[in-house]
Amino acid sequence: MARRYNPPISYRLRVIPVKQIKVWRDAQARKLDREGITDLARSIKNEGLQNPPMVQKESKDSYLLMSGQRRFAALKRLGAKKIPVLLLTQNTKYDLENAKAASMIENLHRNKMDMKDMTAACVFLAESVGKGKAAQSLGISMQTLKKYLGFAAVPERLKQYVPKELSRDDATKLYQTIPNISKAVNIAEKIILLDQRLRKKYLNFLAKSPKSPHLKLLKKAKLGMLQQKITLELNKSNARKLRSLAIKNDMDVSDMADEIISKYLKRK
Repeated sequence: MARRYNPPISYRLRVIPVKQIKVWRDAQARKLDREGITDLARSIKNEGLQNPPMVQKESKDSYLLMSGQRRFAALKRLGAKKIPVLLLTQNTKYDLENAKAASMIENLHRNKMDMKDMTAACVFLAESVGKGKAAQSLGISMQTLKKYLGFAAVPERLKQYVPKELSRDDATKLYQTIPNISKAVNIAEKIILLDQRLRKKYLNFLAKSPKSPHLKLLKKAKLGMLQQKITLELNKSNARKLRSLAIKNDMDVSDMADEIISKYLKRK
């Protein structure tokens, strides 16, 4: 389990050379608003630096930037050779993955991000700290997080099966259930041999029990295909309740109805 990335922190104010501060690779790839950096640099020049960037010591004469990428970029634009920083103390240091998560969250809350950037952020946080903590940190519901973690978030190794062997929905559901790409690809190799309806049943059972072995899931899926189909006519109130339950559990309405009826019949 990842260590909580937002503990109470303590730090010391230090002045260190700019050339000793490293920006982790993921952040280097992040596009910064050039006009915004120029305005920020002008503000720092006229009013001073109100909130120094936060760093932690990585090794001798090397510091890792934890937060304040825009401020750091503005200071560099001003030609600063040394800058004031908040240096994290040893007892509140982050590990690298949690440092990235903390920095990502800070930037999300400070800037308006487009759909692509938001998707990339959600994927990174979900993989780093888990979906629950990612949704909580971003201030969004689990359902909204899953929408961002849609087909756009599916790795290329899994996308290669789309559309010839897997549908977009199949690939998305598989990756959302099994975020480990090697395991997801292994399952994909098995289910591309199934017909579309059986594959859908399989993925539904996989979502409910992601640790179940392949043969067990396949057996359940085949049994599900043999079950008799019935038509239910619900009043508006019950239809809305059923739809809300399906959304809450990230399921199709028909699958949600099937689960409710199955549980009811088991009690009889």
